[in-house]
Amino acid sequence: MNSSEAILEPTAFVDVVPEDDVHPMALLLEEIENSLLELKVGDIRSGIIVEKRSNELLVDIGFKSEGFVSGREIDRIRDMFDSIEIGDEIPVYILREEKDGSMMLSISRALAEQDWQRSEELLESQEMFEGEVTGHNRGGIIVKFGQVRGFVPASQLATTNRVSAKPSQDPNDDGSDRYSHMVGMTLMLKVIDLDRKRNRLILSERLAMREWRRQQKEKLLAALKEGESFDGVISSVADFGAFVDLGGADGLIHLSELSWNRVSHPSEVVSVGQKVKVQILSVDLDRKRIGLSLRRLQPHPWDVVHENYEVGSIVQGKITKLVNFGAFARLEPDGIEGLIHISELSNERVAHPKDIVSEGQKVDLRIIRIDTAKRRMGLSLKQALPAEEVVEIDWQIAPSSEPEDEEPSEVAAQVASIIGAVDDDIDNAENSVEVNETVDEATEDTESNTVQEKEEQVEQVEEQMVEEVQAAEAAD
Repeated sequence: MNSSEAILEPTAFVDVVPEDDVHPMALLLEEIENSLLELKVGDIRSGIIVEKRSNELLVDIGFKSEGFVSGREIDRIRDMFDSIEIGDEIPVYILREEKDGSMMLSISRALAEQDWQRSEELLESQEMFEGEVTGHNRGGIIVKFGQVRGFVPASQLATTNRVSAKPSQDPNDDGSDRYSHMVGMTLMLKVIDLDRKRNRLILSERLAMREWRRQQKEKLLAALKEGESFDGVISSVADFGAFVDLGGADGLIHLSELSWNRVSHPSEVVSVGQKVKVQILSVDLDRKRIGLSLRRLQPHPWDVVHENYEVGSIVQGKITKLVNFGAFARLEPDGIEGLIHISELSNERVAHPKDIVSEGQKVDLRIIRIDTAKRRMGLSLKQALPAEEVVEIDWQIAPSSEPEDEEPSEVAAQVASIIGAVDDDIDNAENSVEVNETVDEATEDTESNTVQEKEEQVEQVEEQMVEEVQAAEAAD
């Protein structure tokens, strides 16, 4: 055979498995081996319910024998026992191994372990969560956190809940029922301290509400638009205005935006806890401030003055300011201010308004003029006073008890003579009046023009002085 000739021999084909791939049989063997690993007390495994009895559960935990949940463990999960069905997958805690090789399990302990793990995560992340109040004591409230009980000290309650929990006036009350009204409430909470060894979980509503309000404020600031109306609640009052809770964010109603009338303190118009409807005036995204108005959703009193007042009507007013030429009075309840000229304070000559009225005094007034264009109202105190009673004298002679046929006494004769003289004087006065009326009619036309000119001059002076007073008040 020549060396150049090739000899072909049969070749055996062998499957080559890449080193990175694992054979399925190896995976199966590993799974079986892991399932038969020895369990330790305290381990938490996932099991499947294979049988359910009235006071016992049989659970497959992947061990050589099933585990049992029975006795007190069933009582601890009584609230969820009825909802457990065969085939459900649940976490179980390894309590111990019995002599027969079966495992005693606990569902409540497994759930508690999971709750502790979750609470540790919440403590680290400072994430908020909701919890239901299930109990209380003198120091605060108890919140159920799965299978773990959390405690919220009184100092960690939100302001509204601390205020509502007023101490009892009874000296024999130990304060244990102070927070009883909160049982059943759902609160926003944060985990602030945790100690598993001491079974201690401390929660805070105050910090959670602070975080929640911050988030809500950012959302509101992004959504609010100037001119919109919003419902809110008065949360606090200061000398310069009132704060309104708009549902997570507070806005400010400045003192000047509370009412169309002059306001000295917000408490004159609103109170804490009062529900109000406000208008958005401004939104400052950089400073995170919201400006509100209460008065702009109400009609200006001068726009509806003719619906509420008319010339000649009697109204009640409060003296607000005294000036040399008169007194200003604010009508209730609209708050419209009018001027009582010094000549309208009394029928007598008045040197200064303080001689008749004082600031803060409430008086009845008559409206004598309404000028809607200039937003001015003329008032009169003297025209609102009751008219003086006129006493009429009956000059008839009283009947005498003496017989008619007797002559009148000397006293009666004197009275008769006096009455006769008075009657003569009255007749002479009437004749004189008739003559004077003819003369007065001739001069009346010439005097009326002069009087009208003087009245117009007085009104101009009054208007000028009123404008000066209003300008001074606006500057204040």
